Amino acid sequence: MPVQMGTLGVSDTTGLSVSPAESFQPELEGDDEWTCHWAHTAMPNMGQVTGNPLEDISGLDSFVPPDYTDESRYENSEASLQQAETEGKYVTCGIFMVLWERMHCLHGFEDTLIDLYHDRPAMEALADMIVDTHVTFVEEVTRRFPGRIDGWSMTDDWGTQQAAFIRFDMWMDFFFPRYKKIFDTMHASGCDVWVHSCGKVNEIVEGYIQAGVNVVNLQQPRALGIEEMGERYQGRITFQALADIQATLPTGDTSLIDADARDLMTHWASPEGGFIFSDYGDDRAIGIPNEGVKPYMYQAFSKWSEKLYGQALPPIPEAAATL
Repeated sequence: MPVQMGTLGVSDTTGLSVSPAESFQPELEGDDEWTCHWAHTAMPNMGQVTGNPLEDISGLDSFVPPDYTDESRYENSEASLQQAETEGKYVTCGIFMVLWERMHCLHGFEDTLIDLYHDRPAMEALADMIVDTHVTFVEEVTRRFPGRIDGWSMTDDWGTQQAAFIRFDMWMDFFFPRYKKIFDTMHASGCDVWVHSCGKVNEIVEGYIQAGVNVVNLQQPRALGIEEMGERYQGRITFQALADIQATLPTGDTSLIDADARDLMTHWASPEGGFIFSDYGDDRAIGIPNEGVKPYMYQAFSKWSEKLYGQALPPIPEAAATL
């Protein structure tokens, strides 16, 4: 079974090194390259955007997005590629906040939801600017490293614990064609498309499949309903998942971990594949109670790998096993 467990030192994949432009100088500490301002609370995690540079959407005409043609971004890329190729790794290139998340980080979450109804032309212009920027990124990487990138991984969280943020018909009308433009560009270079999405995104996965997504990263399988998702999508898309990061791993309960591994490998995986055992990289943020939880989960999925595919997962390196 493919595995992507960086915190335990085992992964079949690696990421292409792409840096911020050398010319990037944040106006405020915590600004990203899109000038969205990030801040942290007492909770140990990645933080959240608290400053939206396009809160006033009239500033869109003068807004300058990141320039992915900048040579300085790729100074370390060749070395990382050569290392990956030496190790026989599957190489991904990443886009943080590919469309929806970047829209609301630029314009504000509530304002973006409201303006999808009340100022659609402005939201179309905002979305198209983001799409064009990321299409340029894909084309630039393809031009520089033809045939050497295997997949593109990206994030767009689409749901609350109960449902998606918008109706599926609006998602298909507004977002589907824009995602498809990005994904078609990735497929044209011979790459697979990997998308992460948190929340109860049961309907959105259908849209992702139709738009060309090959792998969907879902880290709250219990919130989605493991059996329900399997009935709808098993064999139609590859799932990238682990034991539930909210309902299971924070408890440290080995019986729950075993149940998640059994249910995921029964309803999401298949003897032909369709499942990647993947990591959540921030143990503190999800409240994993002790250092033995992830190694136990790893062994639970390893047993299923041996059962379904005839081969256990690689052993955890000793240094990682003692973290």
